[in-house]
Amino acid sequence: MATLQVRDIDDRLYQYLRTSAKLQNRSISQEVITIIQKHLNAPQNSPKNATLEFLALSGAWKDERTADDIISDIKTHRTPSDRFGENNGVFD
Repeated sequence: MATLQVRDIDDRLYQYLRTSAKLQNRSISQEVITIIQKHLNAPQNSPKNATLEFLALSGAWKDERTADDIISDIKTHRTPSDRFGENNGVFD
């Protein structure tokens, strides 16, 4: 049987493993093996097609208003800001 040695493990992770092992009445080595086995035996999510996911969002936001009405609504709800300290028309 193979031996695996892990060095420089984070103290918090080690404490978590130690606590988890104690709660399960296992050694830390047995707990690590159990965690690895559970992870590797879990069903793997298949990679998703980003294009299909994007297309699924199509029509997710329904609004009966026209584009001009939406733009007008956005402009009327803006809050004036003097963040740039000048009124040059670019950010007003």
